[in-house]
Amino acid sequence: MGAGHSHLTERRPAATPGTTRLLWALVGAVLAAVVVGAAVTWPSTFAMLGSQPMLYEGASRVDATVLAVDDATGDITVEVTTEGHEQQTVMSPTGIPSLTFEEGDRIRAIELDDGAVVFSDFERGGPLLALLILYVVLVLAVAWWRGLGALLGLVAAFGIVGFYTIPALLDGGSPAIIGLVTSAGALFVLLYVAHGPNARTTTAYLGTIAGLLVTAVLGTWAVDAARIPGVPDDAQINIAFVEGRLSLSGLALCGLMIAGLGVLNDVTITQASAVWELGAARPDLGPWQLFVRGMRIGRDHIASTVYTIAFAYVGASLPLIMLIAVYDNPLSTAVTSSELAGEVVRTLVGSIGLVLAVPLTTGIGALIVGLGGEALAEPADDEERPQSAAQDSLE
Repeated sequence: MGAGHSHLTERRPAATPGTTRLLWALVGAVLAAVVVGAAVTWPSTFAMLGSQPMLYEGASRVDATVLAVDDATGDITVEVTTEGHEQQTVMSPTGIPSLTFEEGDRIRAIELDDGAVVFSDFERGGPLLALLILYVVLVLAVAWWRGLGALLGLVAAFGIVGFYTIPALLDGGSPAIIGLVTSAGALFVLLYVAHGPNARTTTAYLGTIAGLLVTAVLGTWAVDAARIPGVPDDAQINIAFVEGRLSLSGLALCGLMIAGLGVLNDVTITQASAVWELGAARPDLGPWQLFVRGMRIGRDHIASTVYTIAFAYVGASLPLIMLIAVYDNPLSTAVTSSELAGEVVRTLVGSIGLVLAVPLTTGIGALIVGLGGEALAEPADDEERPQSAAQDSLE
């Protein structure tokens, strides 16, 4: 193969029947654990969902349109359009100087029992729907059937969160078990619907599960040792009604595992594909050689994704970071404060799980391709073709 040309027939490694049975046995064990975990933590009731009123007695939610804004007095004239509540009135001041209104703005408001209208929020349904449609169209246009599978898997995964995770947490189930069940179950749906039930997908699934277990163990220790609050101080007041049943620190742990799922999935499926392509290009490579070459790619994945996680959390917490920066506070104190410590723990634990998931996935794939794989000839061309420079680089 060191010469400039060769008879090249593309071969794609496929798992032997014995390896396939082993892989599905491992996946079956994971799914069995998921079923048992879901059964143990399944909510005894869903009555908690929607049980707390958002409005005072006698108040109603209404939709309204801004008709006029008086810059001199700050008065905002609105027309309430909700059936049964139609009226034109001057809206009560918001008391928030940063809120600006323009004629034609559609808003959500609260009508009190005396007829006064209080601003609640802006109506954002139109822009959000437009973005959603654009996103779906682009995914389908670029990724075709695989994109459709990913979208369907995403809907199913959100269904797991909505119909199991949230009710189970509100019912007082173990956040660690709930987080693992949610992550493993959602990941199974996402991967196999989007990428198909094959050995490559299974490699990524098992590698991600390994990374999730590391995240769960390390996160359990970190959340407890650092005394990470599950929610900000003001939110603790709003969920006080579940006190005694919902562990706020456990909520932080569950969120940590779910938050790291997407990044882990992205890296492991890409890494598994890289090992498979290496095996297809060089069927003579053994497991160790595949692992070494795969980790060359994996190091790039790790390097790029680690700062992706960090900047994602920085961007999400930027207003909070700016607020903390205003005050005369030592950096060490600010970083270890309850407001930022949770983000630091999420970033570090998620990154550690990611770093370990890459070699684990690469190792699983290298073993399957190098030991259990059999080359299935898939000629790309009936004629001989020159070996590419990329092929030479694999020598």
